[in-house]
Amino acid sequence: MAGKSSEEVEQKQTEATEQTQESSNAAPETAVVDPECLIKHPLQHTWTLWYLELDRSKTWAESMNKVTSFSTVEDFWSLFNHIRGPSEIKVGGDYMLFKSHIRPMWEDEANNRGGRWTLNSNKHISDKYWLDTILCLIGEAFEYSDEICGAIVNVRQKIDKISIWTANSQNREAVMNIGKTFRDRLGLRQQINYQNHKDTMVKSGSTTKATYTL
Repeated sequence: MAGKSSEEVEQKQTEATEQTQESSNAAPETAVVDPECLIKHPLQHTWTLWYLELDRSKTWAESMNKVTSFSTVEDFWSLFNHIRGPSEIKVGGDYMLFKSHIRPMWEDEANNRGGRWTLNSNKHISDKYWLDTILCLIGEAFEYSDEICGAIVNVRQKIDKISIWTANSQNREAVMNIGKTFRDRLGLRQQINYQNHKDTMVKSGSTTKATYTL
């Protein structure tokens, strides 16, 4: 059989080289990813969760523990799904959720002129009420959201106490609007009371007088 000419050999080599280059330039196959899966949904504010477990060897402030901060819907649910609810923490413990720049104490500048709406909750339903309260806060359910400082659940022996803290107790319109929204969103039939922080700090008995009632 006659051998191939040099021209034929060159042509075959050129075609093979071109095919190799085309293969290397081809885009690799990749899985189609829904862009929505890559995007987190930001909240209006960054929130910080605190946990208080009283320790007689420490001051109240020293007993406060910062758990974490979050600023997206996804990060909130990641946190909430991995922590214990009020029904699972020790009696005497507190959860506190506040805007990240506000510390959950009366003395903080954002709180010292304010007060709180308070709900006394039967222990079997505290987990639900606490979650509903948190969702109201981070979901900006309140018309006067700038007046919102944070919320606290106090876990006690017989009943739990859930409260929403506001910045200015003298802003009656905002205070009442927040209280009505709080009551309606949780579907409450019981009475809730608003107390000024200043009255709570100087109370002489076990209870603080209510400034407003709904």
